[in-house]
Amino acid sequence: MKLGVFTVLFADKSFEEMLDIVKESGLHAVEIGTGCYPGNSHCDLDGLLESEDARKEYIGKIEDRGLSISAFSCHGNPISPDQEFARESHETLLKTIKLASLLGVGVVNCFSGTAGDHEGAKHPNWPVTAWPNEFGDVLKWQWEEKLIPYWKEVGQYAKEHKIKIGLELHGGFLVHTPHTLLKLREATCDAIGANLDPSHLWWQGIDPVAAIKILGKANAIHHFHAKDTYIDQENVNMYGLTDMQPYGEVRSRAWTFRSVGCGHDMKVWSDMMSALRTYGYDYVVSIEHEDPIMSIQEGFARAVTNLKSVLIEETPSQMWWV
Repeated sequence: MKLGVFTVLFADKSFEEMLDIVKESGLHAVEIGTGCYPGNSHCDLDGLLESEDARKEYIGKIEDRGLSISAFSCHGNPISPDQEFARESHETLLKTIKLASLLGVGVVNCFSGTAGDHEGAKHPNWPVTAWPNEFGDVLKWQWEEKLIPYWKEVGQYAKEHKIKIGLELHGGFLVHTPHTLLKLREATCDAIGANLDPSHLWWQGIDPVAAIKILGKANAIHHFHAKDTYIDQENVNMYGLTDMQPYGEVRSRAWTFRSVGCGHDMKVWSDMMSALRTYGYDYVVSIEHEDPIMSIQEGFARAVTNLKSVLIEETPSQMWWV
């Protein structure tokens, strides 16, 4: 495995400044945002699509530093009832898939999206309970009329371009658990897989090691985010895990995103790295920094140091002892 970083945390840096920081930190890969929620600070999507010379210069600056691109990321909501944002999300995704194909980048990360509750809806609707029965009716309609038809088409487009789609299992979107990812994959194609981020699993009560085993057995892990979550049980007792307080309310929130090792100890992270290797994932572990009580520099440095201590980089040796 190789260590990388989702470069949105360096959005205030130029492309080359960002690359220098990554290289100096001893990392091997960058995950770059191309639009929608992550922004496109380090990727002129249209300009790169239009010019082969621009693409050569772009990838050259990365490779000259001994780095590679692990994924392009364009997290949006392509099935949103907000037609303008749905169109932006869809067009950005298709362009990103095309650019990834042209540059030899194998993975594009995004969200599955969430639809409204009917054709005339104005806002997304995320059902989280099976009763009253109308919630189940909404969920069935969303999957059958919106989610599956969309990803059948886009999944095939990605497959034709030899690109894997890494859907981030994120609350608020229809694909947010191992089950929902595998359900969509079965209904569409194997280009659809997970951009597995343990931080979003913990606050849903899912053990990331177990999730790695489930998805790894199906060869459905396409990318991996390294971000931690601190669960404050005292606050969970008050607000529950579906806590709607702003992320800045750290004292009272039920859970908070943290830098690697600040929510769960390194034995847990070591177990995840071992599970990834055991179940067939030998690609990039991409650091994502969203820690509200640490600076970018300190949170990033903490994640780099901690992950370097548990990352499994070399090919396994022969079992000389048996």
